[in-house]
Amino acid sequence: MSILLEPASIRRILVIKLRAIGDVLLSTVVLDNLRRGFPGAEMHFLTEPAASDLLKYHPAIDQVQIFDRSRMSGVDLIRTVRRQRYNLVVDLFGNPRTALVTRLSGAAHRVGYRFRGRTYAYNHRVEPRGDRVHNTEFNLDALQALGLPIHTRVPRITLGPEERAWAVEFLNTAVPSGGPLVAINAGGGWYTKRWGGDRFASLADLLVTRHDARILILWGPGERPDAEGIAGSMTNRGILPPETSLLQLAGLLERCALLVTNDSGPMHIAAAMGTPVLAVFGPTNPLLQGPIGNNHRVVRCEGLNCLGCNLTSCPIGLPCMKDLSVESVYEEARTMLTGDEPALTVG
Repeated sequence: MSILLEPASIRRILVIKLRAIGDVLLSTVVLDNLRRGFPGAEMHFLTEPAASDLLKYHPAIDQVQIFDRSRMSGVDLIRTVRRQRYNLVVDLFGNPRTALVTRLSGAAHRVGYRFRGRTYAYNHRVEPRGDRVHNTEFNLDALQALGLPIHTRVPRITLGPEERAWAVEFLNTAVPSGGPLVAINAGGGWYTKRWGGDRFASLADLLVTRHDARILILWGPGERPDAEGIAGSMTNRGILPPETSLLQLAGLLERCALLVTNDSGPMHIAAAMGTPVLAVFGPTNPLLQGPIGNNHRVVRCEGLNCLGCNLTSCPIGLPCMKDLSVESVYEEARTMLTGDEPALTVG
């Protein structure tokens, strides 16, 4: 495969991925590959405010463009993009708005997926394989459409010294000494992806009792009452960090021995930081959305024929979560903490 574009002709690149946090993080797999393919180009990334912090220090990005829907109209966004005079736009989001922005960007080369009603926007069209390959490969398909060689398939977060120092200071002052530091994350974008705070509390107590674990209960916007509920349901002590930025969260996760989590943004953040992840899956497919890299495990209520349904509401009472026992999740966590068996590699 040979590159379809002359590298010297590409002076400014825009990558578009508006949301969500995990999806934006997984899209970073394209950045280092684009930088190697077009070493002289300036690279920008267009996203919404919620995920922008993850891109703050990425060495391949020259500028993060933020689309704040509360302050900018679609027309404002189009004008902002056109003023930048991009030569190449890679639309990894592919909704009607980003397709229109890409089409009107003025870029000579516009890459996007063959979604219904959006192919008009692109002159380099990609067959979408989101139902067959992991999300990282879905993103990399956009580069292969340009003939770019793929040198890395790993999402990347770069921490600044302030975020890392903050995490160290918090853990040194707020977390007592003891056994392994284990983070739990009971949040998730859909209620169907949430195993349940009571189950996480019971699991945390087992980890404290049997492994002397120190438990860090993670929470994001709107989730603090749920995290406090988990702490209140535990027999042992669970520690809630203060409100954090995404990079501060990454700094905390970097120092954990394990994260037990639902399918969520923190799952991908931990994996990108090299922290082992035990992920609870039900309606989503871990082969398509699971944590990327080594030393991760996925636990599901195996035997259900509705696993991977991708439904945001459940008509049959959510058995994939309610029938998944605390002891079965604990057993996977125990194996990961003690190293009894090799862990799963995804990707």
